[in-house]
Amino acid sequence: MALYTKRAWNLFDPASTAPFNVSRSKVDLFFECPRCFYMDRRLGVSRPSMPAFSLNNAVDELMKKEFDIHRAKKTAHPLMKAYGIDAVPLQHESMEAWRDARKRGIRFVHTPTNLEVSGGIDDVWVSPSGELIIVDYKATSTRKEISLDDQWKAAYKRQVEVYQWLFRQNGFPVSKTAYFVFCNGDADKNAFDGKLEFAVSIIPYVGNDAWIEGTLQGIRECLTSTALPEPGSTCEHCSYRAAARAFEVERPSEPRQRTLY
Repeated sequence: MALYTKRAWNLFDPASTAPFNVSRSKVDLFFECPRCFYMDRRLGVSRPSMPAFSLNNAVDELMKKEFDIHRAKKTAHPLMKAYGIDAVPLQHESMEAWRDARKRGIRFVHTPTNLEVSGGIDDVWVSPSGELIIVDYKATSTRKEISLDDQWKAAYKRQVEVYQWLFRQNGFPVSKTAYFVFCNGDADKNAFDGKLEFAVSIIPYVGNDAWIEGTLQGIRECLTSTALPEPGSTCEHCSYRAAARAFEVERPSEPRQRTLY
């Protein structure tokens, strides 16, 4: 693993007139902790990276392939029929671009703040009336009933609300209801036998993107500030840094002793 280095690219420049890109995940970072966001986007000091969730990504890719079969046929997936969802997977020339979160995604420049908001979606369905329905795939493994009630799933809700907002800003009619397709790995089998079985369920969520406009204004103010913002009240990264800093101040580093062999 490479040692941590300060980033020198994708930084906000107060003097620049070009729109500054803020991805959906960075909007959520600001929502969670303005200080971590500022250090990342303004100073180039990102949070330590996490290993990729390879299994989750594999489930996402397989789900996309499965729904793409019905997209090509313009038919509803059996799950959609089972849950009474009157829609089919959307056929659109930009679908692959919208799914490419790293390089393309769906984008919109918010003129009042000069921020370009972007995000990569999992799927979009379309109703008979032409309304687009935002869909997000989630892979998990739990014995609890799947719901959106867990506190940390508030980030899931904000995620689809940003997507709904982006599609609306791009001129699409968007349904208020988004859907989460949960793939729940079954850990109660007697043996692994080289395969993991999933129970798939769909949970609707009525989004509300009213918070986004004010959040973008807050992001702009944060980026143009010359002072570090206060940390988020629940930010474990900031609380860790504060605890470590207090320890280092109380016990300054001592000269390292050499071990002779």
